[in-house]
Amino acid sequence: MGGLFTQAFSDQGCDVAPLDRPLTDDAVRTALDGCDMLLLCIPVTAMGNVLDTLLPHLSAPTILCDVGSVKVQPMKAMLAKYDGPVVGTHPLFGPVIPEGFTPRVAVMPGRESDETAARRVCSLFNACGYICFDSTAEEHDRSMAFVQGLNFTSTVAFLAAARDVDGIENFITPSFQRRLDSARKMMTQDMELFEVISEANPFLQEVNRKFMSYLSVAAGGDLDLLADRAQWWWRNET
Repeated sequence: MGGLFTQAFSDQGCDVAPLDRPLTDDAVRTALDGCDMLLLCIPVTAMGNVLDTLLPHLSAPTILCDVGSVKVQPMKAMLAKYDGPVVGTHPLFGPVIPEGFTPRVAVMPGRESDETAARRVCSLFNACGYICFDSTAEEHDRSMAFVQGLNFTSTVAFLAAARDVDGIENFITPSFQRRLDSARKMMTQDMELFEVISEANPFLQEVNRKFMSYLSVAAGGDLDLLADRAQWWWRNET
């Protein structure tokens, strides 16, 4: 993601100073000299250590941003350690954006006083062709507990359970194959990423319990009720 935004911001005429490991004092000092915005493209588990390394060289009015898939805890860390403007963002896409997919970015100011900084961050993302929308850290994490967390945990549980059926590989239907194809990258390439962001989301266990309640409805045979609720996703189609 750092490489993606380095190119995207450079294309807009920004002077971008990429900063990667090792984060030596000289490298950090040089990269942050005159910096208007520091965009952290790092694992959420690295936030504390990275902030401790970078913040001695950072001061207002520089905007401190991140692009993590979890927001509540990382933003708490940024706000606790930095007195300047803090803006959390989550680009809802990866380094390769699929053709036809609309790239959206959730943006949330750390404090009420950071609203202006958030608008500046939005303007930069918009100039790159990304669509921004306002959110809060809690709203974001509750939504992503479903979109990323539950998607991961339910897929893992489903495929693990299906494995228990002897000879199931002989009964693959087109719809099941599509589900396998959809899960392949998550299971074989992005497993560690999804484990980290799922465990870091404070609302995942709550969401897992909610999902279990829906499974209980299914186990009771009331599939029509669930199907009616599920069709909400296509409510605007004619």
